[in-house]
Amino acid sequence: MTPLLALVVVVSGGLAAIVRYAISTFTASRPDTSAFRRFPWAVLVVNAAGSALAGCAAGLAAGSALTPDVRLVLITGVAGGLTTFSTFSVETVDLLRSGRWSTAVVSCLGNLVVGLTLAVAGYVVGVLLSS
Repeated sequence: MTPLLALVVVVSGGLAAIVRYAISTFTASRPDTSAFRRFPWAVLVVNAAGSALAGCAAGLAAGSALTPDVRLVLITGVAGGLTTFSTFSVETVDLLRSGRWSTAVVSCLGNLVVGLTLAVAGYVVGVLLSS
C-alpha cells in the first residue's frame, strides 16, 4: 500500500465516521420517547448501509469493475468508517442492563439479518453491474 492510498483510506474512513455521528445525533435529537423511537435506529441504519456498500464493492471487484485500490477505499475506508460494531455492542449491553431484553434481541437480529441480507444483495448488484 502506498502512502497516498493509506491517506485516502484514512480520510474516507474519517469522513464516513462523521456521517455516522451525524446520523446518530439526528436520531437522538428526536423528542418522541415511545419504544419505537428508543430503538437504536442509527446503528442499524449505518450498519445496513455499510453492509450494502461493502457487498456492492466486493461484487464490482469480483467482476473486475473495481481496482483493488478502489475496493480497499470503499470497503475498509468508507464502509469501515461508517459501520460500528463497538457502538452496537455497547448499546446492546445498555439495553440488557436496563431490562429491555426484547429490544436488545430485535436489535441483534436486525443488525445481523439486515446487514447480511444487504451485503448479499449489494454483492449481487455489484456483480450484475460489472457484467
